[in-house]
Amino acid sequence: MAKSTFFMCLNLSLLFSLVTATYYSGLASTLMGLGEEKFTHLHFYFHDIVTGPNRSVMVVAEPNGKVIDTLPFGSVVAMDDPLTTGPERHSKVVGKAQGLYASISLEETGLMMVMTMAFTDGEFNGSTISVLGRNMIMSEPVREMPIIGGTGAFRFARGYARGKFYSIDFTKGDATVEYDIFVNHY
Repeated sequence: MAKSTFFMCLNLSLLFSLVTATYYSGLASTLMGLGEEKFTHLHFYFHDIVTGPNRSVMVVAEPNGKVIDTLPFGSVVAMDDPLTTGPERHSKVVGKAQGLYASISLEETGLMMVMTMAFTDGEFNGSTISVLGRNMIMSEPVREMPIIGGTGAFRFARGYARGKFYSIDFTKGDATVEYDIFVNHY
């Protein structure tokens, strides 16, 4: 009985190894219809509009429920920010940055960005790039955040987003951020 159980386990193990090897070998990018990997550089402006009739951000959580002029540790903000070709708000819109950012630092102004850049114009219309990373907006003049994925033209995207303030109004909180995106994708 022990001998037959051993051989049955051995056969099942070999069968599982064969199935697993076949499964993994079939995941090559060319077999999935993805073609050759590409590199793309994108440049646009992100408008975080805190005040006025066309606000693009909303504070959804604040520490202790207090209304405070700055963004204290623990604050969470939802955004639906326009992406434009130029730094002016009336520039051509090429997409939206949608997601959340949270204040993550006790000692300096730092954000955790969780956003998807959804493109609505041109060659990448209908495609997205997702960013997840730390954004130390006051201590680093140029910030890098990782690109963790994408859809459409940006399937299997990886790379980084580099942002820097083009302009910021510290009394209102409105900001225009210049973005350079460097992304590998299929």
